[in-house]
Amino acid sequence: MLKSMFLSGTALIAFPKLALAREFRGGETWPWAPGVADTPYFGTETGSYLNMAERAFVYAATARLIPSDDDGPGAREADVLTFIDRQLAGFYGRGQRWYMKGPWPEGLATQGYQSQHTPAELFRVCIDAIDQWCATNHDARFADLDEAMQDQILERIEAEDVTIEGAQIATFFDLLKEITIEGFFADPIYGGNRDMVAWHYVGFPGARYDYRDFIHHDGAPITMPPVSLAGRPGWNVDR
Repeated sequence: MLKSMFLSGTALIAFPKLALAREFRGGETWPWAPGVADTPYFGTETGSYLNMAERAFVYAATARLIPSDDDGPGAREADVLTFIDRQLAGFYGRGQRWYMKGPWPEGLATQGYQSQHTPAELFRVCIDAIDQWCATNHDARFADLDEAMQDQILERIEAEDVTIEGAQIATFFDLLKEITIEGFFADPIYGGNRDMVAWHYVGFPGARYDYRDFIHHDGAPITMPPVSLAGRPGWNVDR
């Protein structure tokens, strides 16, 4: 969609310069300059959105979705919490590129994200609602429960066996699961996949420039250390 927009002169007339600037950089100037290569902009943001109670919930919940075990690292080792916090603090969390006005009829599963709340708002509303539900039914916040109980609660939420008035917790769970997987496997410049632990785990060589020598590897493992968009420890451009 965006590609065709930029190729269309009439689309540019209808989508003026300042609108483009706000859409892509949140500023008042063009988001690019001729002959200049910026570092990845959104990946290097360090904003924070979650409060302490929300951070405790996300830290605990993501660790149950991708647990650490003898087989490999989990969400905690990959610092998925930081990835999610930065995403919610930025344009994604604000729903900046989405239509977020009513009306609000019941959506279909095939229509993607359907909520009157932005992702950041949905996290805030639903984490508080789930913590209150846990306090009422289990005498503790979600993060303070043992792992077996946390698993049981998440399974019930996923199965829509738990409902809380005024909170779309099933929608929240779907979003939490999706963004947890993204944070585990995304390039480390976005805050998750710390030290490329997920890429090491699955054997992904990362954002390398050229894979032509390995196209016909017939399924054999590619035993190269992964490289982030920002490089990797020990990487030397002179080699």
